[in-house]
Amino acid sequence: MRKISFIIAGVILLAISYLFLWRFYPKNMGMIYGLAVLYALDLYLYWVYHKSIWSKSKLRGFLLSTIYAMPLLMIIGMAVVSIFNPYNQWGLGFRTYFAGFIFIGYFSKLIPIVLIMLSDLMIIIRKFFRYQKRKSEDGGKKISRSEFIKKAGLATGALVFGTLTLGMFKWVYDFNVIRKKVHLPNLPNSFEGFRIVQLSDIHLGSWVSENEFSKAIETVNGLNPDIILFTGDLVNYSTDEAFRFENILNRLSAPFGVFCTLGNHDYGDYKRWDSPEEKDENMNALFRLYERVGWKLLRNQNEILHKDGSHIALLGVENWGSMKRFQKYGDLDKTIIGAENAPVKLLMSHDPSHWQLKVNAFKNTIDLTFAGHTHGAQFGIEIPGIRWSPSQYIYKYWAGLYHHQNQKTGGKQYLYVNRGLGSIGYPGRVGILPEITVVELYS
Repeated sequence: MRKISFIIAGVILLAISYLFLWRFYPKNMGMIYGLAVLYALDLYLYWVYHKSIWSKSKLRGFLLSTIYAMPLLMIIGMAVVSIFNPYNQWGLGFRTYFAGFIFIGYFSKLIPIVLIMLSDLMIIIRKFFRYQKRKSEDGGKKISRSEFIKKAGLATGALVFGTLTLGMFKWVYDFNVIRKKVHLPNLPNSFEGFRIVQLSDIHLGSWVSENEFSKAIETVNGLNPDIILFTGDLVNYSTDEAFRFENILNRLSAPFGVFCTLGNHDYGDYKRWDSPEEKDENMNALFRLYERVGWKLLRNQNEILHKDGSHIALLGVENWGSMKRFQKYGDLDKTIIGAENAPVKLLMSHDPSHWQLKVNAFKNTIDLTFAGHTHGAQFGIEIPGIRWSPSQYIYKYWAGLYHHQNQKTGGKQYLYVNRGLGSIGYPGRVGILPEITVVELYS
């Protein structure tokens, strides 16, 4: 009877999640398959612990079950309340942390799930081969392997929960300034030491603190850049997320200006709109915002930068991503018109897969491309000798500086992938800190 109840609960939860995604975030409907697996594993983990949970008083069992099911209850509550008060109209801070704790709650269960599944797999293998341990190994007061794994799972789950919570309140604002020098042989002498500051993936819809964002902007200005480049994803879902930060955005300044391009989240594709006209107006609102704050948006366009009689070209393409769900609006052939003969060409392209699949085989050498998009998964390890992130299993070029020979021209081409300043999904950072990049050019 309990197993049937678990299955029914899982089906109901999956249906609620499906309707919620369909109503508010249709672009993310593909998540439903991953959620189905997650809910099944969650119910499996509860089944493993439920005897221990209910082994004493009913009150204790009820309280522990409620704590365990809190992420699930939060999802149900979110879906029910959204019927009367749409989720995207909730207060930003509450919405961000509410979703964040749902993520943390489920992510914290993953390690216990893996440990227990491995333990169960070992039991199945032993039974399959009809292997039995000697009684002397299992007797006495020694803790059984299964009990040890259960307790180890609880301990690691608690550690993960605490770490992710710290990442959501502290490390998400621990801005990391990374400095790189790039040598371009054709760089004009007048651009020697030219300082570029790159920002990417600000995702203003996830910023709870205007004060912290202001500190990030002050940090950028304090680096005395010659030019500032922003490589897309200003917002999460809609342009109105950026309006309350307008007076902070317009503080960014540099002698050669602030230039930007569009990321996959800037087009409004991740939100359900009442009409095509409403979606178009959202896009136009972003264009007007950039004009008001003095950022120049390059949409498959270029800008020639002049200094002391010499020049280089800055190119900016619209988003182009290799995955099916991402836009493919970037057009290099259109972008380079008028800049073909520039001695050095810099490119802003949000998704690094564009560099891998298009820029590397382009008819002209693009000396240095600035990208973002990956966030470095906002989670990983970057210490001397160890560099790891889940992002590396999705993107070949996921963070930092890379170089490759152009397949047609043979020219050396660099790519820098910024780890992002903001966050999305999990509103925090663990190991992969929010980044402000300083790139200096030398011949």
